[in-house]
Amino acid sequence: MHSDNVVVETHGAVRVLRLARPAKKNALTVAMYEALVAAFAEADRDDAIRVLRITGAPGVFTAGNDIFDFMQRPPTGEDSAVVRLLIALVDFSKPIVASVEGHAVGFGTTILLHCDLVLAARGAKFRMPFVSLGLVPEAASSVLLPGIVGLQRASEWLMLGTEFGAEDAHAAGLVNRVVTPEAMEEEAEKIAQSLAAQPKEALRLTKKLIRAPLREATLAAMQREGAIFLERLASPEAMEAFMAFAAKR
Repeated sequence: MHSDNVVVETHGAVRVLRLARPAKKNALTVAMYEALVAAFAEADRDDAIRVLRITGAPGVFTAGNDIFDFMQRPPTGEDSAVVRLLIALVDFSKPIVASVEGHAVGFGTTILLHCDLVLAARGAKFRMPFVSLGLVPEAASSVLLPGIVGLQRASEWLMLGTEFGAEDAHAAGLVNRVVTPEAMEEEAEKIAQSLAAQPKEALRLTKKLIRAPLREATLAAMQREGAIFLERLASPEAMEAFMAFAAKR
């Protein structure tokens, strides 16, 4: 599925997906999720593609879900675009490199748990405000985030929705390296191309081996989270939080 807000580029053996809705801080719509699902599937099928790179517009990764679009077309089950994208992330067989500038909110942070290498620009800000919206974590973040950053830090970031910066993300292990905004594009492309130059099958198998012990736990967490998330969408707390958000806008 095509979306003007997801730009697909091919740099040799590297496929680049750019979130391109800067006027709305790359807030994700259902159409963008659909486009990402299609782009992931195409990149996985294409034997010429060895690495996927995902990035945002200069200065912003994504503000998370577009709340108004989300309220009009909330996920309703496993056939929802966001759920299909989560499964695509788990099943994707090739390395994923993410580069984050500016804000990475909600799914903008939890998607990084499924990426193999993550770069953040100095000044990048991360936040997972699910609880403040009356919701619960998604993308298996209730399992993957504590495994990466530790139980206490994950509890703070998920329960309080605390904003944290690139340096904290790097110190916690969520981010591989921090670079200047000016160097981001060049550094992300350099890493992606270096991965693409590795022996293809050895690279694929190494990713599979690294992720295999987490696969069942990840899928099970997504199911648990998804069931509760859908329940919470209809809760008075979530409705009140969404209405408050809409009133601010």
